[in-house]
Amino acid sequence: MGKNIILTEKQLGSIINRLKPINESDIIEGSDGNYMAKQQLFMIATLAHKMWEMMEEGEELDDWMESKIAQCDASMTSVVKAYLYDEVEEKQKGMDGLAYDDLVIGT
Repeated sequence: MGKNIILTEKQLGSIINRLKPINESDIIEGSDGNYMAKQQLFMIATLAHKMWEMMEEGEELDDWMESKIAQCDASMTSVVKAYLYDEVEEKQKGMDGLAYDDLVIGT
């Protein structure tokens, strides 16, 4: 494993911003309501991957660190499940947005 490097949050943010530059021309205010969420997810994924790479097999973390990771895991799992459920529910709607439960069969 390489050398341990200590960075401030500001320095880390600067490095991450350089990894995936965002073109302002690609962003139209109000047209993409999930812009902040996507940016936050990118940051979470980047930081989690970096920490995963840095950790050695069998390395123990402080209790508070493990607790925060567990909370994040539970929160992300909850959000992803809800998001996936909404996606499936939307795909099940057919006939111009008419849900199957809205159909009346017979007279």
